[in-house]
Amino acid sequence: MRARSTVSVLLAVLPFLAACGAKAAGPGPRIYVALDEQFSRPLLDRFAQELGVALDQRHDTEGNKTVGFVSAIREEAGSPRCTVFWNNELAHTVHLAKLGLLEPYDSPAGRDLPSKWRDEEHRWYGFAARARVLIVNTKLLPDPKDWPTTYRDLLDPKWKGRCAIAAPLTGTTMTHFTALWRKLGDEEFGRFLEGLFANEVRLLGSNGATMKAVRDGEIPWAFTDTDDYHVAKTNGHSVACVFPDQQDGGIGTMLIPNSVALVKGGPDPEGGRRLIDKILARQTEAMLAAAEGAQIPLRAGVPGPQDPSVKPVGSFRQMDWDVEWTAENLTTFNQKFSRRFGK
Repeated sequence: MRARSTVSVLLAVLPFLAACGAKAAGPGPRIYVALDEQFSRPLLDRFAQELGVALDQRHDTEGNKTVGFVSAIREEAGSPRCTVFWNNELAHTVHLAKLGLLEPYDSPAGRDLPSKWRDEEHRWYGFAARARVLIVNTKLLPDPKDWPTTYRDLLDPKWKGRCAIAAPLTGTTMTHFTALWRKLGDEEFGRFLEGLFANEVRLLGSNGATMKAVRDGEIPWAFTDTDDYHVAKTNGHSVACVFPDQQDGGIGTMLIPNSVALVKGGPDPEGGRRLIDKILARQTEAMLAAAEGAQIPLRAGVPGPQDPSVKPVGSFRQMDWDVEWTAENLTTFNQKFSRRFGK
């Protein structure tokens, strides 16, 4: 009797299950995603269900962030395989636009983003940023008076061999250093780089690696992004973050948004446009802020991270960086400095 009841129930629900499966099984766009999969996949799964498509998600590895997918989009230009590129930084996306590899799309969901963070030709949009901060181990440095406060503390002899950055060859660190090159000029930036080596600053494989080195007590502090810092804090580690260069005359803390763009000639462009609208929605910024990565909304009125140590836009001095120049000079930076950084 029980078996017959079970069969009856299954027969009753199969049409419903089939209908649900059919809704999500239709062809859909392919998206390349450089933002950490743990933050992006839940949102993209939700968007796929809402749009009724089988979204093809390709997520990058931690050590190959951004650069791997940028290279793929360039290599696939003759026969694009990707529809939407969700990058975890901005400059490489702008570089793809300059190469003519992105398709303009005037997304209604992106029109209220600050003008600095959206392309006049609608080829890319910046949203949901991270700040480039100093992560501090509060067991090794319990007194905030002893914490570093500026990027120039990387050169302070008292921290010789006891601080770290990610090697600036991928991701946000590459963007940061290219922008810093513009900010400081050739001579001062050259002295800064030589100072890093003279002070035996540890060059690690990623921002996640610098966070872990501090989290685990290997070194007192390092540069990382606010998402990596917040993951460590949320998991109960004794860490704090410093928004650097806030003093009078300081260059300020660099803010690096995520970015999204429609790849020219990619499959299902209409599906890609609908997906971009979802990604750029104010609600998406709010959900990314509430998630473990604590992304910082760029739009006024969007709730930010609950953690007060991840500061909202407008509450700290921002580094004024030239997005267009940085994008144009990423390749030059890589060619000029990659050998110096051991690649």
